[in-house]
Amino acid sequence: MIDDARAALAALIAERREDYANLSAVIGRNPSYVQQYLNRGSPRRLAEEDRRRLAEYFGVSEEKLGGPPAPPPADDLVHVPLFDVGAAAGQGRETDRERQAGRLAFPRPMLRDLASGGTDGLSLIRVEGASMEPQIRDGDHILVDRRDGADRLRDGVYVLRLDDRLVVKRVVLGPVRGRVDIVSDNPAFPSWPGTAVADLAVIGRVRWSGGVVR
Repeated sequence: MIDDARAALAALIAERREDYANLSAVIGRNPSYVQQYLNRGSPRRLAEEDRRRLAEYFGVSEEKLGGPPAPPPADDLVHVPLFDVGAAAGQGRETDRERQAGRLAFPRPMLRDLASGGTDGLSLIRVEGASMEPQIRDGDHILVDRRDGADRLRDGVYVLRLDDRLVVKRVVLGPVRGRVDIVSDNPAFPSWPGTAVADLAVIGRVRWSGGVVR
């Protein structure tokens, strides 16, 4: 990425026939500063303020010169409700109510790809337990599509309500019509083969999971 930023600046300078010393003056540096950055790799990366001034001077985004991606416009974000209830990746968690604890913003194009039925049925809940590791880990948040439930049941990860317990498990359609396998990805935890679909209360399909980088 550093080399890409350096190459982008060099291309802008060549395209617009800019002078190294003049650009160094734009950012308040000594006359050879930009030349040393491009040809000797010193400094290794542009300082944040230097990058900002050069981006403004050339009329380009800071991302082009090695800065972070610009955040999407506010109207291109969807704020998904986060509920204060855990879906257990383990033996199951009893729950009698759901309380909204906040919202998390997602880029609208991302959600459009994840949930074809629209964004109204999406919610986030926290996972408790290790039975779905390594894909879903204890403490992760999962994006649940409540519009994608029992009527479209197919192989995938779902949030289910079993005997008043909320669980997140993998559902695998079996050879017998009307029965599925409920699977824990972590082999150290039990699975339930041949479960009757009629006994399942499907909350929704898990479309995304994420948590703290470990």
